[in-house]
Amino acid sequence: MAQLATASGIRVGQIYRDFASKEDIIAAITEEGCAEFLDTERLHKAVASGDFAGVRDWIMHFIDIDQPIDDFRIMPEIMAESARNDRIASVMRGLHDQVRKTLVSALCTLVSGDHRVAECEALADVIMTLGMGLNHRRIADPDRDLNPLADHIRRIVASEIDALQAA
Repeated sequence: MAQLATASGIRVGQIYRDFASKEDIIAAITEEGCAEFLDTERLHKAVASGDFAGVRDWIMHFIDIDQPIDDFRIMPEIMAESARNDRIASVMRGLHDQVRKTLVSALCTLVSGDHRVAECEALADVIMTLGMGLNHRRIADPDRDLNPLADHIRRIVASEIDALQAA
């Protein structure tokens, strides 16, 4: 709590007045971080203008290792807490579902036909898994150059999107 207060510039007592529990604090931090990462406004603008390259760029953001690693360091701790705490697990499932739904929607804008939703869902799961794994590697081995791995993952994802669009 002291670290949180220092980082936020808010006194510990105020934090306890603003949040009913530790779980509420974790939920707020996680939800804010997720909203920043998703940047749905950028996606919606690309979809609305028919900018399919912009939609693809938004999707590839999931494989981006140019973002500061500090933005991701709290995620393994929250994931570990979700294994012990049902409230945090529920928050994480909700955020995971939100991210997946948004990613599926983005993928479905690149293909025609409602019958393709299952394919978009499967690819969304692949992208999320690869992106989370890549960031886990960044956290676990911060001195390792992961650019070759990230490039390879980008090629895989781009190839899968191309295959989805060609079918």
